[in-house]
Amino acid sequence: MRKQKGFSLIELLIVVAIILIIAAIAIPNLLRARIAANDSAAASSLRTINTAEVTYVTTYPTSGYAPDLKTLGPNGLVCGVAPPTATSACLLDNVMGCGGATCTKGGYNYMMATTSATAPVPDYTASASPIKTGTTGSRNYCTNPDAVIRASAVGVAQFTTAETMANCGDTTKYSALSN
Repeated sequence: MRKQKGFSLIELLIVVAIILIIAAIAIPNLLRARIAANDSAAASSLRTINTAEVTYVTTYPTSGYAPDLKTLGPNGLVCGVAPPTATSACLLDNVMGCGGATCTKGGYNYMMATTSATAPVPDYTASASPIKTGTTGSRNYCTNPDAVIRASAVGVAQFTTAETMANCGDTTKYSALSN
């Protein structure tokens, strides 16, 4: 009688089937973990924007709050080489303080709106919306000068323009996150 070397086809198919079952269980959990991480990062980024706004209004009191994210960022300035200005405060990095109306980071779009762009700017509303709800994030976030981070209910459709101060303060749309 010959001694068998290697594995039979049935044994290999059983091992592959077990690996596929484990993957089918693990992948959805991995995706949920990524969405939760993106959600946490969005709330943290809005806290960073709040801190940058407080620093900005303290440093440039005649300007009021920064009217947009690019003003808080480098806005074409090489931070560390040239001194910050009221139009290029270097308080946010290139990603968060991008030059467009919407900045994208970690599965979320970040936007900012004010009730008046005339200096001194009296207020701001920073908002974050998932690029694709249920895939890159699960809820919308916003904050005002009161520095309270507010979150929408899970699964609310993402928005494509900056949230308004009135909507951000609406308790039927947003609830405050606890620290």
